[in-house]
Amino acid sequence: MINKFLYHNGGSETYMFNLGNYLETIGHEVQYFGMEHEKRCAGNHAGAYTSNMDFHGGSGFSKLMYPIKTIYSAEARKQIRRVLDDFRPDVCHINNFNYQLTPSIILEIAGWRKKENRSCKIVYTAHDYQLVCPNHMLHNPEAHENCEKCLGGHFGNCIRNRCIHGSTMKSVLGSIEAAFWRLRNTYKHIDVIICPSNFIKQKLDTNALLKEKTVVLHNFVEDKHSETIDAAVLKSLPPKYVLYFGRLSKEKGADILYEVCEQLPEVNFVIAGTGPLQSDIPSCNNITYLGFCKDEKLYTVISHASFSVCPSICYEVFGLSNAESILCGTPVIAFNNGGISEVVTNHFDGVLIETCTAAQLKEEIRMLWNSDERLNALKENCSKCTYASVDQYAGSIMQYYV
Repeated sequence: MINKFLYHNGGSETYMFNLGNYLETIGHEVQYFGMEHEKRCAGNHAGAYTSNMDFHGGSGFSKLMYPIKTIYSAEARKQIRRVLDDFRPDVCHINNFNYQLTPSIILEIAGWRKKENRSCKIVYTAHDYQLVCPNHMLHNPEAHENCEKCLGGHFGNCIRNRCIHGSTMKSVLGSIEAAFWRLRNTYKHIDVIICPSNFIKQKLDTNALLKEKTVVLHNFVEDKHSETIDAAVLKSLPPKYVLYFGRLSKEKGADILYEVCEQLPEVNFVIAGTGPLQSDIPSCNNITYLGFCKDEKLYTVISHASFSVCPSICYEVFGLSNAESILCGTPVIAFNNGGISEVVTNHFDGVLIETCTAAQLKEEIRMLWNSDERLNALKENCSKCTYASVDQYAGSIMQYYV
């Protein structure tokens, strides 16, 4: 299992660890490669990792070298070769590799299996749009809108629109990276690209090379009904509330959510998560902020909510939080972006909003909040919903491993 972070940091890590742990329970040997970090909780027998890249700190020389290392990493090639020689895997399952690892690792794996004459499969799960978009999101943060101008290899649009953190220099580097690996034809070495939704498959398929490799396999979702209720957390919650849980950022619609919270003082909101807009949470009496939640605490918060909201304006690859909410019996109001409609069924287990504005979100929340009959019908339908479990998912993915 290959991922830049080897600790719980987001959805790709949750996916990787849960799948890796399950594969071990059924008899497979699993090792991990990525960046060294004080929080690292998985590893490999060779003890080989890339050095920690702290983009917000480090020495002056380190900062000077970061732009080069984020495009091509000789260190990542050297360290993954140590793992390959020691572990001699049958499968290399790649997840997020941007910046800290770079596509350099794909070249090293391909070279190693050719030299060793091994049939080691290279499988990649697309957790974002990195292979076709320099900023990985198909989203222009400056214009605050989704964007597909770079599809087809037109990466100069990233520079013109300053799509990476609003910085011309970072956008230049991102465009160079995307163009470099496209010209190297590096992704031809990947055997299978796992797409968590039909939506992301359609976007990746705009590259003819990738189209030959993409398959759709919707993400598995953990059934948390075995979790116990956190009584202390339950006492701190309003008797009736609307929940947002996830990253607090602009592309996830946190600013839109805050606006709606202020305009609906009669509705109780609970917010669980962290992110760059965390400090912007309004000091309203109708907002309860819990910070980052997981395990029993998160299950308690989700399962006792009237419904959850997902005002994400970016193209969601899958929308795992929506599936988790529905599986806990909690309907979802979501902006219909990306793969969301493959998780939420409009007027069955939730509400999909086509006009992604604060005004529309406010109206949908207000109507559902005031309609117990409609809400109960959605909750009943949630109990009928099923998603792939990790064992079912592993059974499906095994065909691409062998």
